[in-house]
Amino acid sequence: MGAVATSLLLALGQLADPKVLRVLVKSLAVTLVLFAMVAVGGWFAIDRLLAWAGLGDVLFAGAQPLRGLASLVLALLGLWLAWRIVALAVIEFFADEVVQAVEARHYPGAAQTARDLPVHEQFSTSIAVAVRALAINLVALPFALLLLVTGVGAALLFWLINAVLIGRELQDMVWLRHRRERRDPAPVGKAQRFILGAAVAALLALPIVNFIAPILGAAAATHLIHRKETRR
Repeated sequence: MGAVATSLLLALGQLADPKVLRVLVKSLAVTLVLFAMVAVGGWFAIDRLLAWAGLGDVLFAGAQPLRGLASLVLALLGLWLAWRIVALAVIEFFADEVVQAVEARHYPGAAQTARDLPVHEQFSTSIAVAVRALAINLVALPFALLLLVTGVGAALLFWLINAVLIGRELQDMVWLRHRRERRDPAPVGKAQRFILGAAVAALLALPIVNFIAPILGAAAATHLIHRKETRR
């Protein structure tokens, strides 16, 4: 717990770094564009699906406005689920810049030995992250619906699932630059990885804060891994 908290505080202290701010602006712009595309596409797809199912004015008067409202509600629910997936995929693409900024300031030795990830590898990794996160969240969705009656069960389930996912992705986005062999284990244990993922997943659920949470998580993961490496 202490190592993760220290890493998060160190990451927070570098948010004003011009290099980190540039990544924040770029990632935020791309995230919002993708988010808007998902919102419009999701609403249209749900509306068409409900129309195909027969929910229209032919069924009963006023059915079309009801369909629009249902589409909006379902689209908003989908956006709540999609936000962390989109944000994580985008920061995965820009992660190299965040890691480089942190290493240049705090771990210059590690920066010199890091492997530069080609753009195609960053892009393919981002897609893989999004697909994996989407698939796992969709599998969890029926269980979350069953837990809605508990009040907090659904949110807690998604938080736990995404804590595991985010912790792993944050670790990998840093470790990919430094591992010597594909099978080299990362220096961060499962417990610390989960705690970091849980913290970032919680931040992603908070308005405004969720914009900086992926950047904060990437920077914190960099500190966590390198501080562990120096103690080996």
